Amino acid sequence: MSLKTRLSIQNTLAFRLTLWYAVIFSLSSGIAFLLFYTLVTSIVRDRTDQELLGQARRFSTILSNEGAEEVTKAMVIEAQAAGVRKVFFRLLYPNGQTFSSSNMAYWKDIPVNLNAIKQLLQGTSYVIETIVIPDRKQRVRILYALLSPGIAIQVGESMEGYSRFLDAFKVILIFTMGILLVVAAGVGWFMAKRAVSGVEAVTRTARKISANVLQERVPVKDTGDEIDLLAKTFNEMLDRIQSLVREVKEMSDNIAHDLKGPITRIRGAAEVTLTTSHSMGEYENMTASIIEECDRLLGMINTMLMISKTEAGVDKPSLEDVDISKLLMDTCELFLPVAEDKGISLSYDTPDAIHLNGDVRMIQRMLSNLLDNAIKYTPSGGKITVALAQNSSGTVLISVSDTGIGISPEELPHIFERFYRGDQSRSTSGIGLGLSLSMAIARAHGGDITATSISGRGSTFTITLPKTNPIVLEDGKLRG
Repeated sequence: MSLKTRLSIQNTLAFRLTLWYAVIFSLSSGIAFLLFYTLVTSIVRDRTDQELLGQARRFSTILSNEGAEEVTKAMVIEAQAAGVRKVFFRLLYPNGQTFSSSNMAYWKDIPVNLNAIKQLLQGTSYVIETIVIPDRKQRVRILYALLSPGIAIQVGESMEGYSRFLDAFKVILIFTMGILLVVAAGVGWFMAKRAVSGVEAVTRTARKISANVLQERVPVKDTGDEIDLLAKTFNEMLDRIQSLVREVKEMSDNIAHDLKGPITRIRGAAEVTLTTSHSMGEYENMTASIIEECDRLLGMINTMLMISKTEAGVDKPSLEDVDISKLLMDTCELFLPVAEDKGISLSYDTPDAIHLNGDVRMIQRMLSNLLDNAIKYTPSGGKITVALAQNSSGTVLISVSDTGIGISPEELPHIFERFYRGDQSRSTSGIGLGLSLSMAIARAHGGDITATSISGRGSTFTITLPKTNPIVLEDGKLRG
């Protein structure tokens, strides 16, 4: 494995999770091993102490029943039976002098602890200590106890057998822990790779997307865990990005199409005038035509900017108390002359004094767009009806109905998109931004616009606006 590959693995989340898992397992196993080893050592030491105490009690009983000579005989027999290198016995005077013992040839380097005898004389039941013979590095457990007021006994037992057992026990535990550590690292690596597999899928998808493959999606396993939630959220984000890219492309195409006409007309008028005209009046007409086309372009650009700012929350509504009944009535009266000139009946039904919090300028712009569309696509002799109502939940409902040309079912889902113009509307003036702006204004106030239509029989647009808390913004972005 190359150095670059090893460094790459060390930087992965799976490697770090495995490392943490191995470290935690090692620490916990080490602590458990230490506690277990301490427990076993304590049990071995306690068992040895109980054996020493049992022998001291037996010799005390022999001393009280049969005398010191029988104790000496019993010590020799016990040492020979257990092994002279296994145990030894000494009978001591209170001054520490030995007056009888088992075979001490092997234990001649074991001294008498005068402090232990002093403690016995002061009332201590027994004294136990562990010493190490320097030359043999052998540990010996020694018990001091009084058999009678004038006789003390020193009993020693080699810990060599127990030491070998503990050493073997320690080696087995360390070897076992090493194997478990390797197994735990393998299991940890497998679990870590499995846990981050979803993240790796997100990474692979993101890399493909960077290559302009927006159709790719992260596989969702429906496990309900955090990785699955991340995949779903990432896919939702991709859906939104793809939708935005598509909208940007469509908007770019529409802008290019809508700009091409006015610019071509401006250039054509200027070119024709410059090549064929000689009078000042013709130049003035050309200038007026250019100004008219420029005004149309500026209007389109300003409307696009207003839609973008409203949707992004930059151009926030100036909230104030609005009498929507009066505002709707004033807007309808403003369009009455236009409707009458076209031979259209415009009627409105506005209850008294319905108030809401909103931006007067924006709401009036939204209503004007809907009325202008209704008049534009309703033929002479048609009828437009505007109604205002309020439901039990406090939502204001404004409907604009006409008996115009209507909208086909195929076109209805797209009418609020920017620059979208249906087949029947292409012969009329307009750039296809009025409904988009109206929708942006309604949503900026926490509301919405819906449309229903029957082709050839008319359309109805319904605005829903909440009376209170109409706008909900987070970090400058519209929510909902």
